[in-house]
Amino acid sequence: MNHLYPKDLASFIFKNWDKQQNEISHSDLFDKIELPALESVENILSTCYQSSLLRHEGTALTFRVIIAEPDIFPPEGGPPNGLHKLEFTEYLPFSDHEIRKLSSAASFPRALIGVRIDSEQGPEIWGIIQTGPRWLHSLHGGRASAPPLPNALVISVTNPGHLEVSKGNYTLGLLSEGKVFGSSLNVFQSKWLEENFEEIRQERLDIHEEAKRQAKMPWANLNPDLTREIDQHMMKRIIAAVHAFNHGGTLIMVPPEKAGLLCQENPFISIKYQFTENEPRARFRSLIIQVMNSLAQSGMNNNNENRLVGWHDYQTSHDPLITNLDEAIFEMSHLIAALSTCDGAVVMTKRFELLGFGAEIHCDSSEVMSVARALDVEAKKIRIESVKAVGTRHRSAYRLCRELPDALVIVISQDGSVQFVKFNGKYVTCFDHQAFFSIQSMF
Repeated sequence: MNHLYPKDLASFIFKNWDKQQNEISHSDLFDKIELPALESVENILSTCYQSSLLRHEGTALTFRVIIAEPDIFPPEGGPPNGLHKLEFTEYLPFSDHEIRKLSSAASFPRALIGVRIDSEQGPEIWGIIQTGPRWLHSLHGGRASAPPLPNALVISVTNPGHLEVSKGNYTLGLLSEGKVFGSSLNVFQSKWLEENFEEIRQERLDIHEEAKRQAKMPWANLNPDLTREIDQHMMKRIIAAVHAFNHGGTLIMVPPEKAGLLCQENPFISIKYQFTENEPRARFRSLIIQVMNSLAQSGMNNNNENRLVGWHDYQTSHDPLITNLDEAIFEMSHLIAALSTCDGAVVMTKRFELLGFGAEIHCDSSEVMSVARALDVEAKKIRIESVKAVGTRHRSAYRLCRELPDALVIVISQDGSVQFVKFNGKYVTCFDHQAFFSIQSMF
């Protein structure tokens, strides 16, 4: 297999820099930044790549770099809602030596290393931009909104040889394990995942509408997309929390009608630690419905009767009840992550009802010899691959999805990689989700 390196990533960036403009911020403050020349980008990526292989006091380097002139950043402001620019009196050469020294001061979750291109000297470090951690919380399913970045080249180094490249806040692609991946492998942008939970979301909306009819005071109308956003961010939180345990785990999600089958003797899985069928088992679902009801109620209290209340309202709400519900969802995510550290899988319904953990997958009728690896987010392009090189955890997930075609399995590896597995009509199909930083210790 041919391995790809920074030069290949630079070419990928130039081909994709002007794509997806509708998803990139167009703030008046940040709309005039151009991509540096190809040679400069190759130089910067090569330095970042070499720096990723270094260690500082026994720890691998992690850092973020932004290529923009210091004058583009406002002189005032700072986290949590803005950016705090600190410019050096003397600029430094952009080298792996300087990055190693600065990486701990410019803490990955909270800061960027500012770099500019000098026409004679080439790339040079001009200072540090403090961002605060909200961008990471948002990436991992938190509701806090991060301050926007300029539409400049941003390189994030999270592991040796692992470079993620963004245009401001929008991810373009990454280099990992000698491969270049595009942002198209963000599973949460897929239609199939949205459709997988469509019936469950409608069920919640029906419950919410009934509560709204019985309320003594009028409630605001909810954006129908709100529950999809909540679902996705909840799943992101679970995945991020499993990462934080540095253990890896498997999450099995099945249609609600399969709950009774899987909680008794069956040929598919055996759940060692089962939970009693009652309200505590369904707490995740109850919390989502409470969020919906509380947002609708507080939206009307704020005289928003002519506007749909949605995800932005959830992000920015200071209502104590919403804050408590969000913290409760956060704790549920960590509970599931803790359960995943026990040998075996965590089993849930697509209602997010927690059936149990320590599940062993059987499906021993025949081994799955090959799977379809999705090359895009909708699996319109696939590559049939042998499963000989994958571990037991992945192979058992493939077997289950073949025997239970309506199941969705999420396999989170100890190295930080995430794979979604489902049956795609003809093949067991796996999606290598590439939207998360491979970080265990920073969540």
